Amino acid sequence: MAGIYIHIPFCKQACHYCDFHFSTSLKKKDEMILALAKEIALRKNEFQKETVETIYFGGGTPSILAIEDIRFLIDEVYRNYNVVENPEITIEANPDDLTSRAQSRELFQEFKEIGINRLSIGIQSFFEEDLKLMNRAHNADEAKKCLEIATQYFDNITIDLIYGMPNMSNEKWLQNIETALSFNIPHISSYALTVEPKTALQSLIKKGTIQQPSEETAHEHFYLLVEKLQEKGFVHYELSNFGKPNYFSKNNSAYWLGKKYIGIGPSAHSYDGTNRSWNISNNSLYIKFIQENKLPSETEKLTRNDRYNEYIMTGLRTIWGVSLSRIEQEFGTNFLEYLLKQSEKFIADDLLEILTSSDFEKQNRIEKILRPTQKGKFLCDGIASDLFRVD
Repeated sequence: MAGIYIHIPFCKQACHYCDFHFSTSLKKKDEMILALAKEIALRKNEFQKETVETIYFGGGTPSILAIEDIRFLIDEVYRNYNVVENPEITIEANPDDLTSRAQSRELFQEFKEIGINRLSIGIQSFFEEDLKLMNRAHNADEAKKCLEIATQYFDNITIDLIYGMPNMSNEKWLQNIETALSFNIPHISSYALTVEPKTALQSLIKKGTIQQPSEETAHEHFYLLVEKLQEKGFVHYELSNFGKPNYFSKNNSAYWLGKKYIGIGPSAHSYDGTNRSWNISNNSLYIKFIQENKLPSETEKLTRNDRYNEYIMTGLRTIWGVSLSRIEQEFGTNFLEYLLKQSEKFIADDLLEILTSSDFEKQNRIEKILRPTQKGKFLCDGIASDLFRVD
């Protein structure tokens, strides 16, 4: 299995917390679409022996594009790659794009006609004051309206929600969750508000305009979210992701399980199992390189320690955990012994546990996995760093 990620580097406006690569100017949009299509073709040899099962439009804001642009890029993938019969094709969308362009309800039908079968909608909050604080382009009414319409056309929908907002009480956070659940969507991705360097949010906090997000509040919100969604039948299959059975993100699951993917567009990352590469984060330079038939990317060959550390980081975030037999087979007995030794204190503190996984029994073998306990879930990234090996 392999996937293709297409980065659309345009947004209407900059959200205060965002540190992704994007531009609020659409001047080079047409040139960018042609460059993205050309990069898709230029890199087809990388997947000669692979079958593409997922296509993901991320950003930026992919829903800012015309249907014709999205169709053009999907067709280009089909022209150059071996694609399974029913791939998961996801587009990230903002509520304001979906409501302003969907008055006739034709937009959702057009999405389906060009092959899109999964929507990822950036709701973030259903409260007006939160959306203004984050400088989101949509308002609370649009957040609800787009879901009212979208759920009539798509059943495979995920939304993003942000917790740990300044001045957000536990009661208000629960209202956000309840509102989301009222639309019967099968998947929710939820993240703590994080202050990234050089963002507007960091500047506003330094000026005292916005309060510093509280880690204690984020911790409380996280466990309220876990409890509420599990009560409603959601599986907490990755630290920030909750899905009903059969609605896990295939694209994201492939990433967490170490599958290969190609990232198309400025700032997009790729992984082939041994090497990681990333494109230049500059729209004009990206277009110039592609027009000259050059790939504007840097490549890093991952060491054994790099690959081990990455598996620990992604494995601990998921329900699949870290396979102890895989550690021994891929990295050697020394790595397994190191992992078990480093894990002892976390197991003693009830933050990690070793379980017998039933997922592998169909292959006539029982697998032992290391994964966080319920108590350790929120801390798993910090725990992972203590299990890393350094060159």
